[in-house]
Amino acid sequence: MNKETLDQWIARLFDRDRRAVAKLISWVEDDVERAYIMRSVLKQTGHQMVVGITGPPGAGKSSLVEALTKHYRVQDERVGIVAVDPSSPYSGGAILGDRIRMQAHGTDRDVFIRSMGTRGHLGGVTRSTADVLRILEGGGYGRLLLETVGVGQSELEIMQIADTVVVVLNPGTGDGIQAIKAGIMEVADVFVVNKSDLPGAERMKNDIEMMLNLSCDGKAWRPPVVLTSVLSQNGVEILYEKIGAHQAYLRESGQKDERRKARLRREVWRHWEDKLQEVFENVWEVAQTKGGEMDQGDSYELAERLWEERFKGGQIG
Repeated sequence: MNKETLDQWIARLFDRDRRAVAKLISWVEDDVERAYIMRSVLKQTGHQMVVGITGPPGAGKSSLVEALTKHYRVQDERVGIVAVDPSSPYSGGAILGDRIRMQAHGTDRDVFIRSMGTRGHLGGVTRSTADVLRILEGGGYGRLLLETVGVGQSELEIMQIADTVVVVLNPGTGDGIQAIKAGIMEVADVFVVNKSDLPGAERMKNDIEMMLNLSCDGKAWRPPVVLTSVLSQNGVEILYEKIGAHQAYLRESGQKDERRKARLRREVWRHWEDKLQEVFENVWEVAQTKGGEMDQGDSYELAERLWEERFKGGQIG
């Protein structure tokens, strides 16, 4: 694609053009001039914090995101939402139902909702998620919300993208015990017991508090546990305040900068992974032409030999 045309679309993005936001996101997802686009975008973004909303299916994550968005809009804040849905392992398609569930904001020009399929990527988010969030920031959306696939143990990857992770659980479902098994206790910056009008909400809150007594002893930040009900709007204001308190803690303690350094390291490694994958495909294609050597079945020996043959000069590429 012509670089001059790309520059025009990027300029429109920084002028808060919604069409430019949508176009650039689509190109990045499809890997069309992705590196060029993101280099331009990242020069002017990375300042806004990301709030990640995660938890098991049916916990009410989308409803909670909608309630938070409504709260932000009352304060005239622009909101960018990335909602990740699971892709079918057979067709590769995804329902992308969050736009349906968030119809209250469907016509609001200051709310941008982007649904994305995982495209087979584990971890509750996609490889393009971080880039999409920065494009939304570049488009002038100051509040960035990330809702992830409710897939349990593999969902821990959200911690690598979001600055504040909100884990949403339901009373009466055993989610509290499951949270320990899935390692979610280490991920959460804020716990939400949603649908708190149901029986067992207070008990679940107490159970989580007891777990935190064991796991957070001596830690500077203890995740608060908030009871919410989207139907009655109870607790949404408190959740908003707790998210703000955590982000203030990150700034004041220096944790914000530390997390971003760790995030940069992971993102650079992912780019290296992509490059190494390309190199491997080329090496493997050449190796297959050698016939019998590929039938030995010793993957360890073959991997070592191919690596030595390809990188003996110390060069990758």
